[in-house]
Amino acid sequence: MLLLSILQHLILWRWNQKRKKKSRMNLLSFRKGKEYYAKIGKAWKRGYLLHGPPGTGKSTMIAAMANLLDYDVYDLELTAVKDYTELKRLLIDTSSKSIILIEDIDCSLDLTGQREKKKTKKEEEEENENKEEEINSH
Repeated sequence: MLLLSILQHLILWRWNQKRKKKSRMNLLSFRKGKEYYAKIGKAWKRGYLLHGPPGTGKSTMIAAMANLLDYDVYDLELTAVKDYTELKRLLIDTSSKSIILIEDIDCSLDLTGQREKKKTKKEEEEENENKEEEINSH
């Protein structure tokens, strides 16, 4: 059993080393590709979606990427952004060599249109009054 566990860790470590090398090469290639992006008329940017449970190295990966590329990291909290104009201003204020980190994006936005909209104080009061009337009428 111990031998199997050691073997699994070794395989995982080797797989991670290959993935790490591939990611590093990808980032360095991107850094050198600014002229290519301009030539083909596309924005020189790259997006990554890192996912997984807490403690699996997502933040460490961001820090390593920023260190390798010598980029700044901006942690953008979308729930604090009021509207598109403010978001645009925040993005314009970032340096040209930056990583914009948006954590828990699935919890920050209503991407599906299925989440209940926040009720105004007046709507909540009306709803409570209606419930009280219902209770009192029985």
